Amino acid sequence: MSPDFPAYLKKSRLTTTGLMDSEAAQVKLEAAKQKFGRDIRVFETSTASQTPNDVSNNEETDDFYEFTAEDYYRVLSTRKQDKFLKTRKIREAEEAARRSRITKAVIRVRFPDNYTLEATFHPSETIQSLFDLLVKVVARSELPFYIYTTPPKKQIKDMSQDFYSAGFIPGAIVYFSYDLPKGDDSGAVSGSIPSRGGLVSERLGTHS
Repeated sequence: MSPDFPAYLKKSRLTTTGLMDSEAAQVKLEAAKQKFGRDIRVFETSTASQTPNDVSNNEETDDFYEFTAEDYYRVLSTRKQDKFLKTRKIREAEEAARRSRITKAVIRVRFPDNYTLEATFHPSETIQSLFDLLVKVVARSELPFYIYTTPPKKQIKDMSQDFYSAGFIPGAIVYFSYDLPKGDDSGAVSGSIPSRGGLVSERLGTHS
């Protein structure tokens, strides 16, 4: 029969365990940063998080997006004011100032097995840098894959675009999918994404 520990001792033990877990996680994150050259982490996506289908089902009706005559004249009036109040150089200076204030882009890549990879980039880096990182971390990097945004589903093809220009700042969520012919599962593709048994244990040296 286990002895009854005072409540404060139980709390102390739990706190110590939590601290050890936190420290171990920090060590793993630092190891990942050294290996891949940037801050990354992997976590299980909450079941409460919206999936692509959930987002689509929550779209507003067409009436919500109806562009009225009043909207048109309001936009036209605003554009006329901007034309007279701002020169091209002023607009460019403002844009440069906005860019300088944003120092990082936190990108989350969601995988079909309900895991998410989070990585930090500089806004001036290109989407190709994200693609290159994925090649390093997915277990089946020899298989073709693509990333996309949703809704609506749109494959990201311009890898030369930087995160700022793509609108992926201060952060964005993109989705991962293998690009295989229909009916070709290449033998257990479902197990080749960065889950706890893939990226975390195999790539980062941790265990599930």
